[in-house]
Amino acid sequence: MTHLTIFGEPLIDAKAIEQIKRCPASPDDRAALTADAHYGYGHPIGGVVAYKDKISLSGVGFDIACGNKAVQTNLMAADIDREKVMDAIFKQIGFGIGRPNPQPIDHPVFDHIAKAEFKPQRNMMKLAMEQLGTVGSGNHFVDLFEDEKGYLWIGVHFGSRGFGHKTTTGFIALSKGKNFTDPAPDGGMDAPPILFDAESELGQDYLAAMRLAGEYAYAGRDVVVGKVLEILGARSTFEVHNHHNFLWEETHFGEKFYVVRKGATPAFPGQYGFIGANMADVSVIIRGKDSPLSREGLYSTVHGAGRVMSRNQAAGKKRWKNGKVQYLSKGLVDWTEWKKRMKNKKIALRGGGADEAPECYKKLQEVLQYHEGTIEIVHRLTPIGVAMAAPDMFDPYKD
Repeated sequence: MTHLTIFGEPLIDAKAIEQIKRCPASPDDRAALTADAHYGYGHPIGGVVAYKDKISLSGVGFDIACGNKAVQTNLMAADIDREKVMDAIFKQIGFGIGRPNPQPIDHPVFDHIAKAEFKPQRNMMKLAMEQLGTVGSGNHFVDLFEDEKGYLWIGVHFGSRGFGHKTTTGFIALSKGKNFTDPAPDGGMDAPPILFDAESELGQDYLAAMRLAGEYAYAGRDVVVGKVLEILGARSTFEVHNHHNFLWEETHFGEKFYVVRKGATPAFPGQYGFIGANMADVSVIIRGKDSPLSREGLYSTVHGAGRVMSRNQAAGKKRWKNGKVQYLSKGLVDWTEWKKRMKNKKIALRGGGADEAPECYKKLQEVLQYHEGTIEIVHRLTPIGVAMAAPDMFDPYKD
C-alpha cells in the first residue's frame, strides 16, 4: 500500500481523494494531497506523487510549469495611482488568446528552443515568440498588493501557454503510439494517469521537453513582472518564484524519486513561496519548515485556496462560436454585485468574470491552517489591483 498523506481532508472533494489513490504505480511510491485539492485530469490538483521509476505526464498536466512569481518593490502602495497603473497593465500585457504580446521581445529562451533536445519543440518557435509575456485566461492574473509595512508588491500566476500545452498534447499522442502532431484524446478526467518508464526514450524525451517548457514559463513570468516594474518606474527588492505544475528529481527518506506536484507548491525548509487567495482576499508569502509532517507531505504545500464551485456552475455553461462567447445557462454568481464589492474594497479590477469570483474558492486562511507546522507565513499581501482575462477573451489552453 502506497504511503499517502492528506492535509485538510474535511475540505477536499471525495473524488479528488479517490483520484490520488489511483495515481501511484507501485507500493514504493509515496503521495500527498494538499488542503486546496480538487478533482483534475487523471491526477488531482493539489496532488503530489513521488515515483521510484515513472515519469507522470498527468502529474504535470497540460499547463506545464504553471507557477507564481511575486516581487516586493521599493515603492509604497499609497504612493501610486492604482487605477492608472492597472489601466496600463491591462493595455500593455496580453490576456486570453488572440491577443499576442503587443510588443514582441527577444529572449535567450528562444535560442534554447531553436536547439531543443526534443526536436519537435523547435517547430513551435513562432507560437513561443508570439506568446512570451502573455498571461492567458482562467485563474491566471497580474496583481498588485500592499504588505504589512505598506510596500507595493507585484504578483503573477501563469505557465507555459501554448508552448507547454502543445508539448503535452504531443506527448499524449506519442503515448498512444501516434505521431507528435497527431490529434489524440486525453481520456478525460477519470482516465488513469499517463506514465512513462523513467529510463525509456519516451520518458527521457518528456523530461527534456518539460524542462524547456519550464524555462519558457519562468521567462514569461520574468518578462511580465519586468513590464509591470517598468510601468511603475520601480525596482524589485525581494523575489519569490516557483513552478507548481512540474516534475523534480528529489531525495526523500534517503531514496531518490521523480516527484510531480500538480497545483502544489514546493516548500522545502527555508524555501519561499507565493500563494494567491482570490481576487478580494489576502494572499501570502510563505517559507517552508522542517518537521515530521513536512517530510511526510513531501515538502509540499498549497498553490492557492482551491475551488469549491466549477466554472460552469459559477458563470453558466457557455460555448464559443465564431470567436464569440455564448451563454447557454445562467450561473450561480452575481458578477455585477461582486464588481461593486471590489470597488468598495478599493481594488482596481480589470477583466475577470463570474467564474473567478471569490465565492468560487475556499478561504485561504482556513486551508493554510491544515498545513500548520510545515510552513510559516512571512508576509500577508492585501490586493489593491487585479488584472485577469475577461470572459470574452478566448483561450483554449487547459490549466
